[in-house]
Amino acid sequence: MEEIIITKDELVDMFENHEIIDTGQGWIISDEEVEIIALHEVDPKFLQDITNAKFYKIIPKGSK
Repeated sequence: MEEIIITKDELVDMFENHEIIDTGQGWIISDEEVEIIALHEVDPKFLQDITNAKFYKIIPKGSK
């Protein structure tokens, strides 16, 4: 899987449609563990709520 950038609404839809599965220990898309990174428009050190981003990046776990 390649990394993708999606909106908050698209991320919510992916969870609701079970495209992303929360195992309690991580997130899975198509049998591959992924990381979800919040992309903020301001310096993250000033933010407390990661759920308040407009965009998110989904990458395969272990990729940076």
